Amino acid sequence: MDYGKYKFMEAKREHAARAKQKNIVVKEVKFRPRTDDHDFDFKVKHILRFLEEGDKVKVVVMFRGREVVHRDIGYRIIEDVLGRIGEKCIVEKPAGIDGRDMHAIIIPRPVEQVKKVKPTKPPTPEADGTQPAAEGAKVAGSI
Repeated sequence: MDYGKYKFMEAKREHAARAKQKNIVVKEVKFRPRTDDHDFDFKVKHILRFLEEGDKVKVVVMFRGREVVHRDIGYRIIEDVLGRIGEKCIVEKPAGIDGRDMHAIIIPRPVEQVKKVKPTKPPTPEADGTQPAAEGAKVAGSI
């Protein structure tokens, strides 16, 4: 075999393998302990959009100063986020503290393949046991 042809085929095989790979993208959405309700709803909508696109989402609660003492607020925020989008995601890594930040990682729930249902034919008169009216025959009640 020609070495040049061998190198070409190897490059082609590697290119095909790279084309089939899926890049995993992690989107990050940051919250604070004092995030307002409207901002919270807005960020939850972004999380839903990211999950629909098939990306992982890292939910981060950032603490500043003495806020880090109130970790329960951070857990409540993450639990509220998961409560609002629970049916559309799977928790890959539950809430945990890392320095001054608390974060959880969620992934989209796999899409179930829906079986296609074939449309059924309407029942024919022969199946009912009745005979269809002959063409040109008068039916009772017609003019």
